[in-house]
Amino acid sequence: MIVCFDIGGTTIKGAIAYAPDDIRPVPRIPTPKTSFEDFAAGLKSVIDNSGGTPACVSLSIAGVIDADTGRATVANIPSIHGRALKDELEQALGLPVIVSNDADCFVMAESEIGSGRGHRVVFGVILGTGVGGGLVIDGRLINSEGGFAGEWGHGPVAATRAGNPPVELPRFECGCGLTGCVDAIGSARGMEKLHMHLHRQDITSEEIIAAWLGGNPDAARTIDILVDILASPLAMVINVTGATIVPVGGGLSNSRELLATLNEAVRARILRRFARPLVVPAICRIEPGLIGSAVLGLKHARVIEEA
Repeated sequence: MIVCFDIGGTTIKGAIAYAPDDIRPVPRIPTPKTSFEDFAAGLKSVIDNSGGTPACVSLSIAGVIDADTGRATVANIPSIHGRALKDELEQALGLPVIVSNDADCFVMAESEIGSGRGHRVVFGVILGTGVGGGLVIDGRLINSEGGFAGEWGHGPVAATRAGNPPVELPRFECGCGLTGCVDAIGSARGMEKLHMHLHRQDITSEEIIAAWLGGNPDAARTIDILVDILASPLAMVINVTGATIVPVGGGLSNSRELLATLNEAVRARILRRFARPLVVPAICRIEPGLIGSAVLGLKHARVIEEA
């Protein structure tokens, strides 16, 4: 048995996990924003009520663990930002602790019990307020020690000429500090910026997709350019990793039509040919961070038992 958590900026979701298909949620608790001691105490309260001594504690965070220092970058939760989170929590809780990025937990969940089940190489994609990803090979998360692997949304590689017929595009500034990232133009907010640039219309990504599906030519132009921008970097990732399935989560994945269009564009640009969909909707759409955190914790517990 392990205890797992999905750490959000407002609330902490917790669960007791006995197996990947036996994850029992517990009541949510508020996220202590300023005090690490209160943060650790909140986790401990769930652990103390778990009905036993867990083999480990597993956390999903909306941030990154530096693989060299072990320090967490979680800008929206000052109580844990900049801390050597694994080490400090292990000391506070007296148990082994695993800390993983939420996108990595998402792809771990999809690899184990979602659309990636049965595939050796799974590259999970997040298309939402940002563009993210994670990589699992042979059931093992590449970022098991932390790091930035899978972050295909960052790096100055977004096309400045895209669509059919092609249109010239600016290099949008990204929140990571770079200019020209896929994240800055391929996310939900990026879609809105792109639509504004093309048509001078300030509407939401949901409205753009609805208009596209309704036959609106301006929205269709935006989607055509967006898919062109996303497809090439994603095709490169697939060529490099050898992924045979790409489950997609995040807000934009709610449009099956958008994913189907992206799937066709990506499959036309990769070396290996697939007679089936490659870019597919995620199956674990409810609490993927918590499920992935549980899967990682259970795998770690199995290693401890076998040692």
